Amino acid sequence: MTADARPRSVLDLPAWKEAGRRLVVLTCYDAAFARLLDRAEVDLLLVGDSLNQVIAGQETTLSATLDQMIYHAAAVRRGAPGTLMFVDLPFLTYQVSIPEAIRNAGKVLQETEANGVKLEGGRHMAETVRALVERGIPVMGHLGLTPQSVHALGGYRVQGREAAAADRLLDDARELEAAGACAVVLELIPAGLARRISAALTIPTIGIGAGPGCDGQVLVLHDMLGLNEGFSPKFLKRYAELGSAVREAVRAYADDVRGGSYPAKEHSFE
Repeated sequence: MTADARPRSVLDLPAWKEAGRRLVVLTCYDAAFARLLDRAEVDLLLVGDSLNQVIAGQETTLSATLDQMIYHAAAVRRGAPGTLMFVDLPFLTYQVSIPEAIRNAGKVLQETEANGVKLEGGRHMAETVRALVERGIPVMGHLGLTPQSVHALGGYRVQGREAAAADRLLDDARELEAAGACAVVLELIPAGLARRISAALTIPTIGIGAGPGCDGQVLVLHDMLGLNEGFSPKFLKRYAELGSAVREAVRAYADDVRGGSYPAKEHSFE
């Protein structure tokens, strides 16, 4: 598949689902990685509030700020100007009131040139999703394990295992689609339930820890590259071990500096 075949607007997403073309999604937080992911023909970049953990070293996503998200999203957009990009709305920037959600989501689009925003929650967020979409702001939903609700959920656990909980998640997904969401992330739910939800919707589902039945997959970039070495959940497949590569490179650099072999004549100016 060539870069020209990638989705260029949210209107492409249901067509991709109908055609059975799976979406390749990765998180991204800076221009350098954005350029690399763009050249690797990733379909959609998600500037996730996971940057609060990955980049800022916090335990949860809860203290991420709107300014923090805008700063990183603007950098990603500069690195990948033509790639579809969504930005997480952080905790308490959309839950308090619909007017505040509109103002904050609009600010994200104004200052980052994002294609849309992502927010967490099911039917109780449907009215907010509808209000944003009616004002020209594309919205991606997020169901299952919703990290901004980690305390209410009792930790990072698989959701929807019981029949009643599974039915609620299916109904939530339908409510989000009816409200105008253009896609839904399904995180940490049983594979059978994810397949069931995906079959019930005309918008694509994007799975993380939700099995192979979704219409696309997303991983945190640093996790799949092996840069977050202390994190190894069952759903994660590492496609590189860059953590060890970085350590080896830095040790080699340190040895050269301490031994006086770097910089050498070829690295110096006359």
